[in-house]
Amino acid sequence: MVVSAFIQTRKRLLTHVFFWVVILLWLTQLFEVGGPGYTVAFNTVLLLFPIHLIYFYTLAYAVLPKYLYTRKFLQLILSFALLAIGCVLVYRSIEILFADPYFFKEMHKLYPDWKWKKIEGTFTEQFTNMEYMIHALEQSNSVVWIALVIKFFRMWYERKQVALQAELNFLKSQIHPHFLFNTLNNLYALTLNQSPKSPEVVLGLSDILRYMLYECNAKDVFLKRDVAIIHNYLTLERLRYGDRLDLNFSIKGDIADQRIAPLLMIPLVENAFKHGASEMIEEAWINIDLDVNYARIKLKVSNSRPSQLPERDSTCGNIGLQNLKKRLELIYPNNHLLTIYEEDDIYLAILQINFDTFSYPVKAMKKEATFETPCTDTIILESKPSQS
Repeated sequence: MVVSAFIQTRKRLLTHVFFWVVILLWLTQLFEVGGPGYTVAFNTVLLLFPIHLIYFYTLAYAVLPKYLYTRKFLQLILSFALLAIGCVLVYRSIEILFADPYFFKEMHKLYPDWKWKKIEGTFTEQFTNMEYMIHALEQSNSVVWIALVIKFFRMWYERKQVALQAELNFLKSQIHPHFLFNTLNNLYALTLNQSPKSPEVVLGLSDILRYMLYECNAKDVFLKRDVAIIHNYLTLERLRYGDRLDLNFSIKGDIADQRIAPLLMIPLVENAFKHGASEMIEEAWINIDLDVNYARIKLKVSNSRPSQLPERDSTCGNIGLQNLKKRLELIYPNNHLLTIYEEDDIYLAILQINFDTFSYPVKAMKKEATFETPCTDTIILESKPSQS
């Protein structure tokens, strides 16, 4: 924690240093135009540079946090006005006393007959010259507002990222109770019959919950972990359905090193059981095919459907698909393809996630199916060849 904070502070400090070095070089370039050289321009800018620093850091780290973030707008306007007036007066004073005389002296060495109207008159006469005071106001504010625009953009981006992460966490949190609810239903059905398989279901469920609680909060996980939880889930379902279900799971490609956001594949797998096998008394089948290479992951889940679908409460069972779509849009924007086919006797869902520069839109074919959402865990299983 301390090391992470130190790294963040160091990174932030280096960013600020880099910004001000760029500004210093940029102002030097501006002052050098028509001047006696880069050295004189650089020294002139250095004389005025502290005003830019004081102005920005006072405004950004004292005035804005105290008044803007707390919505005290009147105090903000008054504080900003006083700070701007104070800085421009000091800026003009440094010009009159130090910067302008130095610049004129160096120019006079190169051009003995060179005249400069700006330094004519007494200090009071120069200080009350509105033309040069307005010029000082422009110069003292230009750099500060460039820095503030960058700061506000960064704040907006960071808040946007926080909001996206919060939405992702919310969507992910919806998966957990729905998956737990469905698995507990399976366990309940087995315990009603006093099945000896109940302890095995509890053990499998504990593995899944362990993954949900301790590993699913990561931004991404190894693909083999999500595949393992699919195997684990299939094992639980095999205990429930026995020989009444023809279940096939095939894997093509190396899943050891590829990474993926957690909990994206299991909703499609669970949906195949919930809206396919669970509604059919016999001749139910489910085929799951996972094809993996270095550039993309492609999951195809197909299942049989009953001839007559039972009526469902429209308020239930719609979370999963919408949840999955939102997470895909947030995590893999323009880089995924979700295709849904729904026929009278077959349901097919194809999810493709790309890891290259190509982008794919999300589309749904025919009418959209409804999903309940699940979760994932880890146990490696041997893959079987799929049936068509």
